[in-house]
Amino acid sequence: MRVALIIPTRNAVSHLDRLLPALAAQTLQPDEFLVVDSRSRDDSAARFRQAGARVEVIEPEQFNHGGTRRWASQQVSADVLIYLTQDAIPASAQSFARLVENLHCEADIGVAYGRQLPHPGAGLLGAQARRFNYPPHSRSKRLSDAAALGIKTCFSSDSFSAYRRDALEAVGGFPEDVIGSEDAYVAAKLLLAGYAVRYAADAEVQHSHDYRVLEEFRRYFDIGVFYGRERWIAEAFGQAGGEGKRYVLAEIAALHEAGALYRLPQVALRTLLKYAGYRLGWHEQWLSNSLKRRLSMFPVYWK
Repeated sequence: MRVALIIPTRNAVSHLDRLLPALAAQTLQPDEFLVVDSRSRDDSAARFRQAGARVEVIEPEQFNHGGTRRWASQQVSADVLIYLTQDAIPASAQSFARLVENLHCEADIGVAYGRQLPHPGAGLLGAQARRFNYPPHSRSKRLSDAAALGIKTCFSSDSFSAYRRDALEAVGGFPEDVIGSEDAYVAAKLLLAGYAVRYAADAEVQHSHDYRVLEEFRRYFDIGVFYGRERWIAEAFGQAGGEGKRYVLAEIAALHEAGALYRLPQVALRTLLKYAGYRLGWHEQWLSNSLKRRLSMFPVYWK
C-alpha cells in the first residue's frame, strides 16, 4: 500500500519551523510527498523541496479548495491520500500511522480525519471550537447515523485527513469548483454511496484559529454559499441550526468554566454575525460579485 502526502501552500514559512520537523519525525513516511504552492512570496517552495517534497507551483487565482485537491490527487499514484494544511502540525510521531490505521480499521471506511488540538497559546474561543468539534473518542459515522447526528454526520476536515483512493474515485473525487467545505462534500457523497466516515481521535494535529469578529462573518458567508449551492446535503442530512445552538451553549459553558462570563456580549455579537454571514451566503445569488468579494474570506473565488 502506497501513501501520498499532499499539502496545499501559500506563504507558509511562518509554520515551517514546526511543521517540517514534525513531518520528518513521522513513523509512517509517505511514498510520495506533493506540495501544491500558490506562488508563495516567501521561501516556502524552496524549504519544502529541501525537505524532500515535489513542489508544483500554480497561480493564486488558479487555486480552488476542491479543484486543486482534485488535481493534486491525479498527480500521485498512491492508494491512500493524506491531506494536510500548512498550519496543521502533527502532534506526535504516530499521527500519520494512526490516521491510516483508522482508515483501514473497518472495511467500508472511505475517509478518516484526525483530531485537532489547539495551537499553543490559542485563545479561549479558538480552543473551545477544537474541543467542540474534535472530542477525545473515535467513532465511525454512516448514513444510518443521520437521524441522530444530522449535518454532523458528514462533518470531516481536510486540515488532516486520509482518503482511500478507490473510494474517493468511486464518488467522483473532489468537486471541481467550490468556495470551501470540499471535505463535507466528499464525506456526504461517500456516506450516500454506502461508505463510512471515520473520526480518528488518536491521530492528532495542532490546528486552531483565533478569528476576529469580521473574519468569522466572512468565513460563515463562505459556508453559507457552499450549503446554499449544495442543497442536496441539507436534504440528505438536515440543516445546521440545531448544531449551531449546541455550539453556542458550549461556548457559554466554556466562558463560565474559565470565569469569563464578561465576554458574553462578544459571543452574542459573534453568533449574530455568523448567522448573518451564513444567511447572506445562502442567498448569494442576489448579490453582485463585487459585493461578494468584499464579504468573502476567499475573494479570488469571485473573480
